[in-house]
Amino acid sequence: MKKSILIKIFGGYVVLLVLFSVIFSVLSFRTMKKHHLDTLAQDLENLGHVLENRLVTDLQENRRSELAFYLQELGKKTNVRFTVVDADGVVLAESELDPSKMDSHRFRPEIQEALQGRRGRALRFSSTIKEEMLYVALPLWLNGRIIGAIRLSLFVPEIKALLTEVQADILRAVVFLMAASLLAAFLFSRHLTRPLKSLVQASERVASGDFETAVRLRETDEWQELGRSFNAMTTELKAVFADLKRRKEELDLIIASMQEGVLFLDRQGKIVLANESMKKLLGQEAPQGKYFWEVIRLTPFVELVRNVREGKRGLTADLNWGAKRILCQASYLPLQDGVVVTFSDVSEAYRLAQIKKDFVLNVSHELRTPLTAIRGYAETLEAEVSAEQKTYVETILRHTDRLNKIVADLLTLSSLEEKGAELEVQEVRLPELAEAILKIFESKAKDKNLTLRLTADQSLPAIQADPFRLEQVLVNLVDNAVKYTEKGSVEVRLKKAAGEVVIEVADTGIGIPAEARERVFERFYVVDKSRSRNLGGTGLGLSIVKHIVVQHGGRIELDSTPGAGSVFRVFLPVKRA
Repeated sequence: MKKSILIKIFGGYVVLLVLFSVIFSVLSFRTMKKHHLDTLAQDLENLGHVLENRLVTDLQENRRSELAFYLQELGKKTNVRFTVVDADGVVLAESELDPSKMDSHRFRPEIQEALQGRRGRALRFSSTIKEEMLYVALPLWLNGRIIGAIRLSLFVPEIKALLTEVQADILRAVVFLMAASLLAAFLFSRHLTRPLKSLVQASERVASGDFETAVRLRETDEWQELGRSFNAMTTELKAVFADLKRRKEELDLIIASMQEGVLFLDRQGKIVLANESMKKLLGQEAPQGKYFWEVIRLTPFVELVRNVREGKRGLTADLNWGAKRILCQASYLPLQDGVVVTFSDVSEAYRLAQIKKDFVLNVSHELRTPLTAIRGYAETLEAEVSAEQKTYVETILRHTDRLNKIVADLLTLSSLEEKGAELEVQEVRLPELAEAILKIFESKAKDKNLTLRLTADQSLPAIQADPFRLEQVLVNLVDNAVKYTEKGSVEVRLKKAAGEVVIEVADTGIGIPAEARERVFERFYVVDKSRSRNLGGTGLGLSIVKHIVVQHGGRIELDSTPGAGSVFRVFLPVKRA
């Protein structure tokens, strides 16, 4: 305990001291080095300005040998290396080396600056001299143009001695500070250890489950307040843990008694929890700790879990689990980064739904033959009965036609709901399709004195869709609009949006009440049954429309005001995914 606290406090002091020393050393080193180099560079620049006139004259008169001799003598006296280059960077004179054996200096950074009319400066390692050198280059001007440059270079070993002395002084200061800090840290840690040790021992007893533990400290400072807070915390923890234990027992009882299987997966995909129903479904007593793909070898389930994790949202899927039909509802748990899945056995409900679907389909097929026979006999009777009896025959024909429509719509719905049913997709131009559909209703609209209109956005794109199914959508929507509109107009509007097209069928008819708008797409639901029956409605048209729209990957919306009309709005993607 004492060693641990001592090491931490002492280590903190050492870290701060080392950090301070490093920062101080680096800043001091940089400041001194910069000042020294700036002074040397200024001296070299002043020397270069003194030589400018002599150098320009020698270059102008092409006295290279005299210039080289002059620079060599000057270099020996000043201990400075001189290099003169022309405007192309070719070395013309050098105080220490033979210019003819030297490479072009055009791409030296200080030379480039000088040839551009600025003072060049660089501190770098010389590959020729094998020493770090300070370079200063100045342009040589003649009649307003640069004819070359003079570079002055100097060894910088003097600064190393200064830096070595400064570093020795800093090291002595660091050693003294570390010794003083070591003593202070030791004394301070001893003072902190006594009450802290009591708190640590009490915390260990609380961690082991002894919530009756209490600490008593002699100190009268913040440590005593900490002891009181610790005692209050243990009392509160005792109450909280008792409540959590009770809640956990209740939750375990609820999960265990659920008829649905419950599976909780952690972030690695391991099974953390499985209730009794889930264990029975899996046929394993202890699936915990195993990866879920080792226990449930179903590809759709693996994809479901992956999609939930990637999308971080809830998803649902149907699984064929042997002879059973299982509904899986998976949700993402952000705090645990896990997934919880419930498994519901919907085999019976699925079987009943299939029976209902098969029943409707079979009945629809079986009714077609007798209805055809009834209509044939009724048409025969219509030509032979008296005028008074003709009303009865017309009633038979009208109801037979309505039954035929219902049967046809039921068969259409069945084909749309058939699993694996595919659309015959091709390129469809909606303006041409809508224009052809409106021509079908011109006679009905004229009889009711209604105006039919078609408006379409310019450059409306063609879409990928099943033209026959889209005809059914437009026929049903326009037919309903004409049926339930007594005056005014019916308008088909075609618009373009981002990545999709919008089909609007608007009328000025009776409208749909707010409470009925959510149900109009249900099969056999009609707002006004007597009116719908008189108009020959089956209650299946809008259900067919919604199925077709969803099958195309679109959606349908309804806006309606009773007495003012309705707008059915269909959104379809331009390209199918």
